[in-house]
Amino acid sequence: MSAATVSATRHTKKKFSLPVSKIPAVVAIGVFILMFLYGQFAYGKFFRLGTVSTLLNDNAYLFIMAVGMTIPILTGGIDLSVGAVVALSSVVGGSLAVAGVPWYLCALIMVLVGSVFGLLSGTLIRYFDMQPFIATLATMYLGQGLAGMISTDPIQLLDGNAGGLRNFNYTFTLYDGRKANDLDVSVALLIAIVVVIFAYWVMHRTRSGRTIYAMGAPSKQSADLMGLPTGRSLQLIYLLSGTFSGIASVVYVAGVGKAQNVMGQGWELNAITCAVIGGTIITGGSGYVLGTVVGTLVYTTMNLIITRDGRVPSTWMTIITGIVLLLFVVIQRLIIVGAERRTRTATLASAQTVDPSAAQTDVSAGAGAGTGTGANSGTGTSRPGAAQATQRE
Repeated sequence: MSAATVSATRHTKKKFSLPVSKIPAVVAIGVFILMFLYGQFAYGKFFRLGTVSTLLNDNAYLFIMAVGMTIPILTGGIDLSVGAVVALSSVVGGSLAVAGVPWYLCALIMVLVGSVFGLLSGTLIRYFDMQPFIATLATMYLGQGLAGMISTDPIQLLDGNAGGLRNFNYTFTLYDGRKANDLDVSVALLIAIVVVIFAYWVMHRTRSGRTIYAMGAPSKQSADLMGLPTGRSLQLIYLLSGTFSGIASVVYVAGVGKAQNVMGQGWELNAITCAVIGGTIITGGSGYVLGTVVGTLVYTTMNLIITRDGRVPSTWMTIITGIVLLLFVVIQRLIIVGAERRTRTATLASAQTVDPSAAQTDVSAGAGAGTGTGANSGTGTSRPGAAQATQRE
């Protein structure tokens, strides 16, 4: 290595470089902070422990569903059945609770209903080579139909054994603040935290998680070419999504105290929105569980601000959500495209840069090697001739 190269290397400063895949999640964190600041300045008393408690406890079910939705999206798939699974498992659990089945068994059965539907979707996708959109659309209609057959009336879970399901909504106070400014934590929120930790462990600490990311890479066949167990992972993906939906159903039913067949309609879109806002790319291969948590915070904070404002009609809620989602996705894409363009330009510039002294050294070395080879060849062929001339003389 030449002296110029060594000197340039010593003076090179390391610059902090944020991976392109993490940029959307960082943007979501910034948007969440800005929304909280806006709520504080616009309405006052927004940045309080009571507001944080309400935001987290009331939306524990959405955190669970959004994390479950993130996993199939990472492979470029989707699960449209999560809302129907919530409805079916709620009426199944509510009916059993009213009939006298112990509430803890009812909760377990509700989770198992979600697992069965998730396994069914995964089986259709794996063994029948169905597109995730079609497979989960079929299970969505199946779940809605079965829920309607069981009951079309609300099932109240107010007292007795049926009211036992509400134990999952038990809330205890961590900090007793002034003027109802308490930090409350519900059992439902603790369940959501456990689900997030488990999903993070699966996606970032297990072979199955690495396989799921590989399945969502730009080259969809890369996981198969590497010999990864993609078939088994497909079933695991939708099994987890369905199971998390069953858990979300238990949490939500415990909060509202009733079960109904129309429960969960459109929730799959809310879960997709939270995942996308959190930085999960809808085509797969990029996204994070913790990013989805941030995306859910952004989504729920937006709804809280709209509700706190009081001047926006409830019918406009969906329109505003769609506009915010569109703007957020456009911002994400602009940032990602810009970062990729800068990276590509830097890579090309680096590849075209050649150290003149190093190049001269390489050329001289090549020339010397060529001369040496030629000399050896010439010497090798001339020696026998010289010996023969000596013998003739």
